[in-house]
Amino acid sequence: MVYTLLSGEDLRKINESSLRILESTGVEVPHEETLKRFADAGAGVDFEKKRVKIPAALVEKCLGTAGKSYTLYGRDSEKRAHFGMGKRNYNSIAGEASWLEEETLERRYAVIDDVDTAARLGDALSGINVVGAMVDPHDVPSEVQDVAVFARLVKNTTKPVTFWFNTRESAKYISEMLTALGGSEKAAGEAPLTYNFLEPISPLRFAYNGIDLLYETARFPLPVSIGPMAQSGATAPATLAGTMVVENAEILAGVCVTQMIREGTPVCYGGIPHIMDMRTTQMVFAGPEQGLMAAALTQLGKMHGLPVYINVGLTDSKIPDAQAGLEAGMTLAMGALAGADIFGHMGICGVDQATSLSMLVMQNEIIEYVERMMRGVEVNEETLAVELIEKIGPGGNYLAEMHTAEHYREEHWFPELLDRKFFDAWAEEGRRDMASRCSERKEELLAEHAVEPPPAETQREIDGIVERALAPYRS
Repeated sequence: MVYTLLSGEDLRKINESSLRILESTGVEVPHEETLKRFADAGAGVDFEKKRVKIPAALVEKCLGTAGKSYTLYGRDSEKRAHFGMGKRNYNSIAGEASWLEEETLERRYAVIDDVDTAARLGDALSGINVVGAMVDPHDVPSEVQDVAVFARLVKNTTKPVTFWFNTRESAKYISEMLTALGGSEKAAGEAPLTYNFLEPISPLRFAYNGIDLLYETARFPLPVSIGPMAQSGATAPATLAGTMVVENAEILAGVCVTQMIREGTPVCYGGIPHIMDMRTTQMVFAGPEQGLMAAALTQLGKMHGLPVYINVGLTDSKIPDAQAGLEAGMTLAMGALAGADIFGHMGICGVDQATSLSMLVMQNEIIEYVERMMRGVEVNEETLAVELIEKIGPGGNYLAEMHTAEHYREEHWFPELLDRKFFDAWAEEGRRDMASRCSERKEELLAEHAVEPPPAETQREIDGIVERALAPYRS
């Protein structure tokens, strides 16, 4: 099943407009070594203004060399996330500054121990196959926050992981841990545990650290997801088409950056723009425009032959309520039908306002719902059941039939959290709403789920690397 929003002519117009912007206006690249590499490759470079004008031919060359499929592997090598292979993947959020205390609905600053909790829950949820740290802890020096976060992640999940890299220097410690976990640098590159995230700053700029740390992660190379968040009406035109021109241009420029650093680096096309609510000036995570742009950019990314990441399945609500269910369900269904490779980041309260474990549990239920929808309907002689229908005839029922026993489990989806009880049964059980059920399920999973730790020797090596990273910042 594929939802097609734009015609081939629409896609051509958007892409050609992006290529025109890249060649005539260019992008800001505040990184001397990368500017030199662009110049050597034939781009127009203004070293004083840090501006690169990228000809269409160079964009096409970089698209040609970029890796277009890859697999992430967990510590348990059977737990994988496949990109560019027609599979769907779901990740929890890589990090948020605040943590929602769900008993009081108050926010607090996140701490490093929250990573343990978030990772264990992500490990327990069947719909999440790339586990995010979900927090940016405030009790760890920001310079090496990513080092501490990564170490906690890999101890508390056996799935592939995602988090926010910080700088080239901190990434060196993470490279050491990846090598320790993989057994060698070569093995760590052949079975990457995580990926890097390059986020252009709309409109048409890159951050120094975002580019600089790629020189470290390219040694494996780790895959790179390129995801600008152009904001319609603020950092991009108010029209959806104009926003997608900016977004596509920035992603294509990001592809070129990765290939300037190391040809063949696998990339993911991160079509994750948003609109700005002109009444509140708040970014919108889950309006209808989100689903539309996500579907359209999935088509653009696939036209370039790349795996695609989109921001769907999210919500502007702060708790797992009716609004959250409507927004997350509608946008995730649109994204899945469009054919993207990964959807997220799950577990966010509103627009990057906090992280919520109960929200993640609710989104996991929505993922399972959408996955059943995407399996579609199997039509064959057995499922058509003509002989059975003839046998039962008018006025009969199928409850006691062997055909029902043999097929209902695979044909019918059974939710964990959605309520389907009779009214009296629901009332007798406390008239619980969805938020209550999500919170209870979260507590059950955290109490019951155990994660196989890394081997003791590997843990000691990881702990030693973290200690070396933190040592300069200890008082």
